[in-house]
Amino acid sequence: MLCFDTQPALLVLADGSTFRGWSFGAVGTAFGEVVFNTGMTGYQEVLTDPSYCGQLVAFTYPELGNTGINAEDEESEGPQVRGAISRNLCTHPSNWRSQQTLSAYLQHHQIPGIYGIDTRALTRKLRSAGAMNGGISSEILDPQILLEKIQETPSMTGLNLAQRVTTKTAYEWVEPTSNTWEFSLTTHPEAPSLRVVAIDFGIKRNILRRLASYGCQVIVVPANTSAEAILAYQPDGIFLSNGPGDPAAVTEGIATTKALLDYQKPMFGICLGHQLLGLSLGVDTFKLKFGHRGLNQPAGGQQQVEITSQNHGFALQAESIDQTAIEVTHLNLNDQTIAGLQHKTLPLFSVQYHPEASPGPHDADYLFAKFVSMMRAEQGKASTRKTKT
Repeated sequence: MLCFDTQPALLVLADGSTFRGWSFGAVGTAFGEVVFNTGMTGYQEVLTDPSYCGQLVAFTYPELGNTGINAEDEESEGPQVRGAISRNLCTHPSNWRSQQTLSAYLQHHQIPGIYGIDTRALTRKLRSAGAMNGGISSEILDPQILLEKIQETPSMTGLNLAQRVTTKTAYEWVEPTSNTWEFSLTTHPEAPSLRVVAIDFGIKRNILRRLASYGCQVIVVPANTSAEAILAYQPDGIFLSNGPGDPAAVTEGIATTKALLDYQKPMFGICLGHQLLGLSLGVDTFKLKFGHRGLNQPAGGQQQVEITSQNHGFALQAESIDQTAIEVTHLNLNDQTIAGLQHKTLPLFSVQYHPEASPGPHDADYLFAKFVSMMRAEQGKASTRKTKT
């Protein structure tokens, strides 16, 4: 839908490709890595996912904004993307939970968007040439001038963006998954009996809700928290969160994770946390051509296939895995990249995808139960050791 008061906007890629459309959200200019998300639902969760920090997100589903914006679907404190790209824009949302339009929401948070472009052509470009930097502007409508500014934008490789999105202070999370709309997910209303320290590299709220729903007392700490400070909470388990940027650049997270391995605490990593766990175990990472971002990525292992929600631009290098110590539990069945691993002797595991899946399927929710079982098993071992003493 074209708004009569909308002004022209421009999207330019680092290779000079130009797309002309119309502005929505904030009037302005934004630069970042241009990526595409193939999900048909959940644009608000995508926009507010800290893993998209530093990126301009193109939505392959052609309609954006048709369910509006509401307070419940926020994955963080407001949008984390640099900009949004859509084929069509709905200016009159229809949903009982809607509180404002998408355009008004992005305008309030000073996030520019462009719509009316051929997102199919854009996606084909990114699939063939790879994700690349770009710029959106409703101020600079000369492609050459915008391109010159894009060339000054740093590459995603080497960027530690976790430090931008992490919490500044530690806090406790108590809210479980809401039964009013996540009716298909299991909740465990009993009093929390397991203490989990979640290291925030860009954590999504629904991960915290799932941990709380499984009976965990969750303490969220900043990304630069030391191993000693984490252990001072006397956790039953440690969670490594999702987050943005190049995992190899998150040196403080790698060092902390590596130090924590010596204490043999149960550890669970998701997305960036999966990569940081791998790096702490000596596995290398590499940048994918255009990444995996969507709600229907098949991940398989042990004669079982899960349809998963994924959002990442880097992956673990299979050739660098020490197979005597580490077992690959899941592969992305589209390109055979590593999607899950576990240690053969230490109580730790991780997955490249999002088992909390908001938005997305719930096939992998069992991984939270696995983490809980692992913590309870370690509690039992500790109790046995005390009894013998």
